[in-house]
Amino acid sequence: MMYLYLFSMFFRIGLFSFGGGLAMLPLIFQSVQDFGFMSAEEFSDLVALSQVTPGPIAVNAATYVGFNYSGVLGAGVATLGVCLPSFVLILIVMKFMEKFKESKGLEGAFLGIRPVTVGLIGAAAIFVAETVLVDGKLFSMKLLTDPTGYINVIPCVIFAVTLVLAGKFKISPIKITILMAVVGAFLCG
Repeated sequence: MMYLYLFSMFFRIGLFSFGGGLAMLPLIFQSVQDFGFMSAEEFSDLVALSQVTPGPIAVNAATYVGFNYSGVLGAGVATLGVCLPSFVLILIVMKFMEKFKESKGLEGAFLGIRPVTVGLIGAAAIFVAETVLVDGKLFSMKLLTDPTGYINVIPCVIFAVTLVLAGKFKISPIKITILMAVVGAFLCG
């Protein structure tokens, strides 16, 4: 029964999420929170691992949750659940895309989906910022009245340096990830 639940949970996430793995993270987080699969801190670790391991973020996250909840078989079931809707939808879309490629309705649907995708990615970024940078209290009134009460200084500095290295100096994300992992290991470990 738990395998059926894992499959159906990730099947729904795969079916109703647009914009890739980062856009799926809020749905995955809500699902794992609803059923107590993992804490917010564990989910934050899941996001980090999903980012640095090879493969799509959603697949990595589903595999991690499935394994964490029910071992190797759970990982396989969750991964199949998140991948199957995309596979089937792509087959269907490819069949009809050529026929409707000039459709104003289809063009409008894509224009509507783009801002939703940006919003979902933004929600994922806020969630990760809450758990990593300010101990889950980003929108807390306590943070507004006592800003030093919850701020994690070292992760905030790593975040700021990463923005500068990536934005201004255009350093490879791989190099930045390795560098900041080493810095984090020494300063936070």
